Amino acid sequence: MDRYPPIADHGLVGDLQTAALVSSQGVVDWFTAPRFDSPSVFAALLDHDRGGYFLFAPESRNVTCKQLYYPDSAVLVTRFMSPDGVGEVFDCMPPDRTGTPTDRHVLLRGVRAVRGTVHFTLECRPRFDYGRATHHLDLQDSTATFRAPNVTAHLQSTFPLQQDGNDVRAAVTLSPGEVAAAVFTVGGPGGDPPPPVTPDGAMERFWDVVDFWQRWVRRSDYRGRWPSMVHRSAITLKLLTYAPTGAPVAAATMGLPEQIGGERNWDYRYTWVRDGSLSVRALLDLGFDEEAAQFTRWLGDRLQAHEGADGEPLQIMYRVDGDPELPEEVLSHFEGYRGSYPVRLGNAAADQLQLDIYGEALYALSEGREVAREGSYHGWKNVARMLDWLAGSWDRPDEGVWETRGGRRDFTFSRVMSWVAFDRGLRLAREHSRPADAPRWTAARDAILEQVMERGWNDKEQALVQHYGSDVLDASLLLIPRVGFLAPRTVSWLSTLDAMERRLVSDSLVYRYDPAASPDGLRGSEGTFSLCTFLYVDALARAGRIRPARYAFEKMQTYANHVGLFAEEIGPSGEQLGNFPQAFTHLSLIMAATTLDDALDQQRD
Repeated sequence: MDRYPPIADHGLVGDLQTAALVSSQGVVDWFTAPRFDSPSVFAALLDHDRGGYFLFAPESRNVTCKQLYYPDSAVLVTRFMSPDGVGEVFDCMPPDRTGTPTDRHVLLRGVRAVRGTVHFTLECRPRFDYGRATHHLDLQDSTATFRAPNVTAHLQSTFPLQQDGNDVRAAVTLSPGEVAAAVFTVGGPGGDPPPPVTPDGAMERFWDVVDFWQRWVRRSDYRGRWPSMVHRSAITLKLLTYAPTGAPVAAATMGLPEQIGGERNWDYRYTWVRDGSLSVRALLDLGFDEEAAQFTRWLGDRLQAHEGADGEPLQIMYRVDGDPELPEEVLSHFEGYRGSYPVRLGNAAADQLQLDIYGEALYALSEGREVAREGSYHGWKNVARMLDWLAGSWDRPDEGVWETRGGRRDFTFSRVMSWVAFDRGLRLAREHSRPADAPRWTAARDAILEQVMERGWNDKEQALVQHYGSDVLDASLLLIPRVGFLAPRTVSWLSTLDAMERRLVSDSLVYRYDPAASPDGLRGSEGTFSLCTFLYVDALARAGRIRPARYAFEKMQTYANHVGLFAEEIGPSGEQLGNFPQAFTHLSLIMAATTLDDALDQQRD
């Protein structure tokens, strides 16, 4: 077992309320319960010695590992091949079908011998509350119960378990066709074990999970050129969405570094207004109207929660249940992935001013209006109140889309998305005959456009730049043609796109900006940003540059991991960096694929 396998060396399983990572060595080294943003049960990915893990794999060291998803599902299959035999481990979590929060979550792990005799080893070493809580073990033959403050976990197997301190281990030998299983169930304090597990019962549950996901994928309208990548991205977005509220988290993990050994290590297990809003368009493009509508309702609830409150109408991020409290602290006892310290819990960026979120929010509400519940009068009043606030606040420095910690500036992207907020708000008011301060909103919209084109333009670069008075390029502006701020083939936009290609693009991969040229208050550097690469593909396709767009898209697919997942960034040697998998990357993949499909179809016609 590697102390720290590559970030990309994992698959994701989940039940639509929480999720786990499983390495290609058969190790669950990240799992939180009862929610994505809950304390960890297994966190060896952040500290091998203190984090805890759950291994289930052949004991042979002379083995080749392969991992795949069962087709169109979130059931992960890890295959182990050796001269003595071939074995498989099946991992999944039965999905939430109720939409009701629960503290009971189940991780199913089944093993099977395919060829030869395979000796499997099991080690289950939970470390509750990010390794800060102790637990007591009660072992009864094939059932182990781990009791910690506020949580109880049960491990049940189809073979005997052995005590190893306060943990358990076991061994089971299988002949071809034989199956064994272990079921790890996490619940509230003092809970009783579920019924005993049997091999046949475990396999029935596995097939039930396969059926759930395959039925869901069949709802997709996508008929384009990249069904495997697009549907894997859609499944990943679904896995990262908290079913009781429809709120997607930015990633399943916390603390994974943007640079090995660096300090850019954040907690991404929360819902960003920006990410979730852009996911609406991606979901609608695939025909997942219900999921898109659920997020727009969640967004409307956040506006309702701030009704009558002083200050900003929205916070940039929330917990999945809408709780705005995300205090940041450092888990000082964790060494971090490969020594990448500090490991941060919570996210202080929640308190930042990022004016672009109002544009993304209105973008989501306007894109999803046909599929959401018909907006109430009070719902519209909350939107109007938000735009009235923005009309008096858009011309303020802020921290920007990348959540820099180097001070507020007049970020161009924040102004662009403020323009989007007024543009979409005016459209909604007109199309649905809603009361609005149209003269004030129109004046703000027009003033923003003029200001951006005058102050956000750099004559030397012949491009729109990151913030006023700078010559720094910023890949967030690649969204400009998608949101309609500039037409995709105007001279000023094509010139900006050319400048980005010179400064930010490296072998089709895109940096979000240059931290050396635009200090963000943090030490170290970072890799190319996968979201930005897919936005680059989208922008190229809209500009009519179809050939380089398709080549960049195809090349980007080679950076996906072995099961089609992307972390946040790509490092200098092609390695994946940052939290994993990142929802923003997968939603932008869908956006790029559908835009490129349309462009290629038009070219053919």
